[in-house]
Amino acid sequence: MKKFLPVAALAMAALGGAYYLTRPPVPLTQNDTQTTPAIDPGDESIVEVTLPAELSGPAQIGKRAFDGTCAACHGANGSGRIGYGPPLVHKVYEPGHHGDMAFYMAVQNGVRAHHWPFGDMPAQSGLTRADVSDIIAYVREMQRVNGIN
Repeated sequence: MKKFLPVAALAMAALGGAYYLTRPPVPLTQNDTQTTPAIDPGDESIVEVTLPAELSGPAQIGKRAFDGTCAACHGANGSGRIGYGPPLVHKVYEPGHHGDMAFYMAVQNGVRAHHWPFGDMPAQSGLTRADVSDIIAYVREMQRVNGIN
């Protein structure tokens, strides 16, 4: 019996940790409000971003989708916004650390804050998988121009 208790406690802790890491985000209720801040030209970006001379077709489409959905928090050109959201043109989001699937999952499920102190990112509605693919193409092209591979 004495050997069983530590094993059972360890198993319960592992299950609890697995649940915490994989649980879906809590949906908003009617009493909650979710606002997307408008981009203010006076807002400070977190990083400087070098723009590419030209974007591919998918990245051009992705830029429009990014500007309409993501830029309010992640800043113009993925430069981040102080007080709102992290820069996506940053080594933290390089493909080897945050692969493309991480972007799909973030849009679909939201993300708990883990690298930055901006709070959790809510799931984003109104974007198709193709929209997210184009946004990823845009972000990846911006990253490559800025030395993030």
